[in-house]
Amino acid sequence: QVRLEESGGGLVQAGQSLTLSCTVSGRSIDTYVMGWFRQPPGKQREIVALIKWGGIDTHVVDSVKGRFTISRDDPANTVYLQMHNLKPEDTAVYYCNIDPLPEKRIEDYDAWGQGTQVTVSA
Repeated sequence: QVRLEESGGGLVQAGQSLTLSCTVSGRSIDTYVMGWFRQPPGKQREIVALIKWGGIDTHVVDSVKGRFTISRDDPANTVYLQMHNLKPEDTAVYYCNIDPLPEKRIEDYDAWGQGTQVTVSA
């Protein structure tokens, strides 16, 4: 059974930084694309960043480009999201998951963690 545990969120001021961690148990992530998602208050969950196996090929959405960096530590079965120059619009619950695809529905994933809350004040 896959379990995902996100951590590292918090309340910060605009311009500050946070690093999120996601540790996976029950499945080795080394052959999977991994992704970070976020769900702002009252909005749908969206993919924010992807990282392919090997950790070289990454992609982030335009709204966080130049500010967020995704990385992975496969021996630790952990994925990270470094977030710099945070903005109030980055406020959301952040989740990670395995094999993210834009066309997948939330219920198409095997499991979700509890997420980690990021709140950015102006």
